[in-house]
Amino acid sequence: MKKLLILAAVTAFTIAACGGGSPSHTKGDAAGAITAAEHQYNRAKKKNFAWRDTPKLIKKAKKALKAGDFDKAVKLAKKAKKQSTDALSQAMAANKAGPHK
Repeated sequence: MKKLLILAAVTAFTIAACGGGSPSHTKGDAAGAITAAEHQYNRAKKKNFAWRDTPKLIKKAKKALKAGDFDKAVKLAKKAKKQSTDALSQAMAANKAGPHK
């Protein structure tokens, strides 16, 4: 019984320390993430390496923001930003590409 009580206390402490495991973003977090995603997308677009689905993700993030689903908006905006960052990396690699020596 004593071991069970200790295990329950440790579990409760761990859950409390981790914040319960559910992120909670604010409207400002979501708006900032969307702005960052748009900025990165525009950088990729200037290099002519923007990916096709990135603006769709940004649009969905804006829709989630408007609906008040800030966690979803942040998640989608981060995904869009990552796609744009990857597109910029792809542009750099293409720039360095050349014939095999």
